[in-house]
Amino acid sequence: MEVLTDCLASLQQTAADDVEIILVDNGSTDDSISVVAEKYPAVRIVSSPENCGYAGGCNLGADQAGAPFLLFLNNDTVHNEGWIDKLQRILASDDKISSVQPKILNYFHKDHFDYAGGCGGFMDLLVFPFVRGRIFDTVEEDRGQYDDPREIFWASGTAFLTRSDIFRAMGGFDETLFAHMEEIDYHWRCHLAGYRVVVEPGAVVYHRGAVTLPPSSPLKTYLNHRNSFLLLLTNYNPINSFFLFFPRLFLELMSFCRELVSLRPQHAHAHIRSLFWLLTHPQIISRRRRSLRTLRKISDEEVLKKIYQRILVVQYYLGRKRKFSQIYQRPVSGF
Repeated sequence: MEVLTDCLASLQQTAADDVEIILVDNGSTDDSISVVAEKYPAVRIVSSPENCGYAGGCNLGADQAGAPFLLFLNNDTVHNEGWIDKLQRILASDDKISSVQPKILNYFHKDHFDYAGGCGGFMDLLVFPFVRGRIFDTVEEDRGQYDDPREIFWASGTAFLTRSDIFRAMGGFDETLFAHMEEIDYHWRCHLAGYRVVVEPGAVVYHRGAVTLPPSSPLKTYLNHRNSFLLLLTNYNPINSFFLFFPRLFLELMSFCRELVSLRPQHAHAHIRSLFWLLTHPQIISRRRRSLRTLRKISDEEVLKKIYQRILVVQYYLGRKRKFSQIYQRPVSGF
């Protein structure tokens, strides 16, 4: 409850008066909604009878919003003054920018980047995501090294601003994903449709992180690996999906073995569950491929220019290169 009220109090202090705040009650079971209704009467509450995940909850809230911009924000965040205005200025500067995210720092260690968003998201060929300031378990101290506004591949679902017309044209978040990587999927579709995604480090958000699903949760492992594989099989063209499938499957099996050796059988089982789901849901893979064909305006060759061209796991573990600046040595374009 304190997490939510801290977020709303911060929003009241940092957002302009004309910003409409919509709170999605995603099947909550405590008294938090009644407390918010009493303490923050200006907040508009939209309720779902069941938990429909990040994707479904955000879609529900977006359906009720009438503004030209949509801000998707986790409830475990607090914010610096003027951060929304800075994001809005970026979108207003170029109608080909679909989304912009702030710099996201850790709430408990404010001089370090946050795991979930850092300073803008990227992705390797096999759909392993990483961010400026965090690769796998290595989280960097924020020394201003990524304070330049830059084009990125994906904006973190922790906090990002997007154009409502583009969000609806892209079909919103795919609710099949439920939670995890839905923002990567959305921004990948934006790239295929010819749009760009950027980060504005001058806007700052602090994120508690892992409040809903901690890293120890097998469900988190399942969703991350299932959704990553699903994006690989559907967001590339058929040829690229086919050739990238086999090295990704090999790494998936290696990860499964690592979980067993680490005595985490539930997480190992989550890998098997994710692969079984993919085998038993070919109709969803087919549906996603059809929908992407209708959105696509540029080729994979163009999108691949925005994707890290190597296999991140190999670079990170075998190359012993830990930080973003050591791994992603190709210049990141400005905007």
